[in-house]
Amino acid sequence: MKKCILFSLVASFLIAGTSFAQKGKKLEVPAVVKTTLAKKYPASSTAKVTWEMEKGNYEANWGGKSGEDNSVQLTPTGDFIEIVKAIPVSQLPQPILTYVKEHYKGAKISEAGKVTDAQGKLFYEAEVNRKDVIFDEKGNFVKTEK
Repeated sequence: MKKCILFSLVASFLIAGTSFAQKGKKLEVPAVVKTTLAKKYPASSTAKVTWEMEKGNYEANWGGKSGEDNSVQLTPTGDFIEIVKAIPVSQLPQPILTYVKEHYKGAKISEAGKVTDAQGKLFYEAEVNRKDVIFDEKGNFVKTEK
């Protein structure tokens, strides 16, 4: 039992140390991921693209003042997952604004986006209280993501 606990502690420290070390390093993005992005979104090749990991996938961000007007998620093998294009909150469908007002009393939508997935399906994303609230193309609530 003591060996098991000791092994768990050592493994935890090693994993924690690895994640701290990776934060200081530049993210290594596979060539296939970069190639897919450039082919699918040629405008990204002339923009300053920043990369981060999102749920085990690569996220490319570029455009606009914040550098995040476009956010594309790709798998480690370069498969397209989705693109989120930032939009003004005022461009969200009215049912979304009503839903947020009713379910998040007093909260404001800090960011909004139009999401298109790999199948071409349209969604909307509203960031409320640091959570992404997802709606379908008609503005009906779908789910909340952290």
